[in-house]
Amino acid sequence: MHDLLRTILAYVLILGILVFIHELGHYLAARWRGVKVDTFSIGFGPAIHRWHDKSGTEWRISAIPLGGFVKPHGFEGPEDATDEQKAAWIPGRTFHDKPVGSRALVIIMGPVFNFIFAILAFTVLFAVVGKPEIHGDISQVTAGSPAEHAGVKPGDVITSIGNTHIFGAEDVMSTVAAHPGQQTVLSIHRGTEDLTLPVTLDTLKNNGHEMGSLGVAFAISRGRPVSLPSAFIMGMQETWDKSVMTLEGVWQIISGQRSAKELGGTIRIAQLSGQVASYGLASIISFMALLSINLGLINLFPIPVLDGGRLVFYVCEAIRGRPVSRRVQEVSMQVGMALIGALFLFSTVNDLTNIGLFHWLFHAVS
Repeated sequence: MHDLLRTILAYVLILGILVFIHELGHYLAARWRGVKVDTFSIGFGPAIHRWHDKSGTEWRISAIPLGGFVKPHGFEGPEDATDEQKAAWIPGRTFHDKPVGSRALVIIMGPVFNFIFAILAFTVLFAVVGKPEIHGDISQVTAGSPAEHAGVKPGDVITSIGNTHIFGAEDVMSTVAAHPGQQTVLSIHRGTEDLTLPVTLDTLKNNGHEMGSLGVAFAISRGRPVSLPSAFIMGMQETWDKSVMTLEGVWQIISGQRSAKELGGTIRIAQLSGQVASYGLASIISFMALLSINLGLINLFPIPVLDGGRLVFYVCEAIRGRPVSRRVQEVSMQVGMALIGALFLFSTVNDLTNIGLFHWLFHAVS
């Protein structure tokens, strides 16, 4: 029960902070461009607590902690607004009346704030505790493990597993864990040689679900605190590297190089939140930075219901000199909602499978 409460609390706090950072980007950009903000909500659904500030913005903490939103004044536009909404508009303070550049700025600043948060989080981490480095070459091969049977030796560098390109030790661990019991091929760089070694991964059980095991270990060098300017530069580089790595991973799933079973959703984030909360503050900050990068990248995907989809509409408007037709926007939004819904359902099924729910149900029924 203690672990469950810790997981729930860590998830709500971590996601709540990151959602607040994201929505704060929208809010501050809107205020900067002269747009009144009607609502700033952390969470969806009925409000648990609400209050109004001097500018007239309603601030909410809502019941369902799966995101949040900022509603700029006049966001709905003349074609979608009711007569009552139009009557309440404040001239010069509505979102739809602003130039396309200002509207695009309000939308893009949400993801931008996620990246800024990641940079600052990494900066604090590197300035206070330093940057631990996981070496890419194998430091140890477990006796009797799949790696030993395949002929892997200390000093080897794994460059690919099956069709999946490997970019470091973390990539090895995540790829192996997602393929329990699989027969595959390791591409190894050893000295001046490139080798191909067939291997069958072991299967381990962890908290009721199966995960793959190769039987190798990597050395970790403890980092040393650096000066604030150096930490800031390292923070920017780390944010860039993690962003590139994330996009490469997404592309590998789309292109079939990685299994879609690696996709995790809300339950997976909650699990990881609970785990890092038990490791200490440095782990929490690092996890929040990585999650913030993912949140920023996901929102930039060109799917209409996301920030990236709206930016596509605004780019088209800037090029054409007039907004994209209402019909095109409506259909695009419906398709986008379907895609997001399908992705949410798929990732949730993956999460439930990984925690062993379907395995338990199968045995309970049989």
